[in-house]
Amino acid sequence: MALHLRCQSKAGQHYLTGLTLSSSIGKLKELICEATKIPKDCIKVRQGYPPKVIDLSSESKELSSLPFRSGDTLIVEEDSSLRKRRIEQVDKDIQDQITNSGGMLMRKVVPADNSCLFTSVDCVMNGGSVDLTAAPQMRELIAGIVMSDPGMYNEAFLGKSNANYCKWIMNKESWGGAIEISILSKYYDVEIDVVDTQTGRIDRFGEDMNYSKRVLVIYDGIHYDPLIMEPLIPGEEIKTIFSTKDESVLAQAMEIANEAKASRQYTDVGKFTLKCLICQKNLIGQKEAQEHAKASGHINFGEY
Repeated sequence: MALHLRCQSKAGQHYLTGLTLSSSIGKLKELICEATKIPKDCIKVRQGYPPKVIDLSSESKELSSLPFRSGDTLIVEEDSSLRKRRIEQVDKDIQDQITNSGGMLMRKVVPADNSCLFTSVDCVMNGGSVDLTAAPQMRELIAGIVMSDPGMYNEAFLGKSNANYCKWIMNKESWGGAIEISILSKYYDVEIDVVDTQTGRIDRFGEDMNYSKRVLVIYDGIHYDPLIMEPLIPGEEIKTIFSTKDESVLAQAMEIANEAKASRQYTDVGKFTLKCLICQKNLIGQKEAQEHAKASGHINFGEY
């Protein structure tokens, strides 16, 4: 039997559809969360006259166990005490992750010089040391790998001919990206996880190869930095290479991504403004920059 309910909150009035008396309380809370944007575990519902708080703690129970009838309006609000408890639990979980991993994952800033990806990967592969002279060698390494296997690294894969790509990647003004990360992952036999602050996700290069080790870098839309683990005990070594079975380091990485996203520490590559430093043409977004580079051969850009 269908159960038609309305909910009233600060966000307005909403109709909750798709429910029946056999639906679970958890399903109801999911719909309320979606409609009101109140976290699922912070929802307080009042119903009836005078309005009484309804116990929604047993999420597996059916709605038939509650005093609801089709057409009822539920008064929904956020329970501040539950939110406080939730925040405290999240903080505890983070502390547990830090304790279990033996350190705190942190961003180590490298120069924004068009070689930040290569500097960052070199950093995490070498114990957290930043070597600003490593990028040319890494570009040469990538060009050598691509040149040695034109069948694998063909125009369809690279977006340009094998020879043109090798010439392009050797230019210190060329930015590295997904292709270069996949090549480096295979070369080092390590999963390279890119923490994307714009989307709040982690892209795991080499995940399908079942590597035993992983390294992490963070990406804000145009710039890469390495992620390193500072030890809790002074004097212990910084960690940059982790087991792919270690889920705690990914949990810490997601916290960093979510915090950066919430504070808008990212660049929208579809809208950021660039200037071609060769012909001074103004461009908007990564797509225009790529099209301009393809048409003119100009690859030296700067933000403005």
